[in-house]
Amino acid sequence: MSAMVLGGFLFFSISIGGAIAWVFSKLFQHTSQGLSLLCGGFLVGLLVLDIVPSSFHLYQTFGLILGIFIGYFIFQILDTIFHTSHSQNPSVTLLAIAMIIHTIPISLTVGNLLGNAALSISITASIILHHLPEGFALSTALLSQGERLWRLFLYFIVFSIFFSIFIWIGQYWDLSEKAQGVLMGISIGLIATTSISEFILHHIRSVTLKSLIIYVGLGYLLSYVFHTLVE
Repeated sequence: MSAMVLGGFLFFSISIGGAIAWVFSKLFQHTSQGLSLLCGGFLVGLLVLDIVPSSFHLYQTFGLILGIFIGYFIFQILDTIFHTSHSQNPSVTLLAIAMIIHTIPISLTVGNLLGNAALSISITASIILHHLPEGFALSTALLSQGERLWRLFLYFIVFSIFFSIFIWIGQYWDLSEKAQGVLMGISIGLIATTSISEFILHHIRSVTLKSLIIYVGLGYLLSYVFHTLVE
């Protein structure tokens, strides 16, 4: 199975996640703050329930913690640049960067395993299932900013291309486990700071405490549902 085919499966997976996010955007179409808080809660749940536990299981603690600190400082630098330049949607850009970095160690690992025909079905199923939440999160972030659907699919295409490229690289280059751990830590740091700072704290004064708890809690609950489905 080629890297491009797997990239196509990833596009299919995140598109399904995007379709689910679109349905929720219609339910929250009168409150962009609510959709942003929903996205923030979902991302926190994604980290707590899936990304962080699996990362600490797969990679060394030191590399992950180092990466998290690096990710935090990258966020601070990019956040300053984007807000200084009055970028329209810094939160979406930051999240997209974090998601792309998150796929690098995963796609490199897939590339290393690509020659094993016995694993092709399980790899494909894993890609489809485990990237549904990423598609939902990125789509919710975009839709909360009022982005059009064509921009959504453009992000998906770029995401899939990056995934395919790093799968192809993984077929020829075996990145060390320490380096993969640092990269995963960077993505965790970026996703965590973006979700909390840009999607939750940024809107905390725009809604009541009750609404804040409901939206963030609903996002976390949705993340739990996704986590349960892909387990």
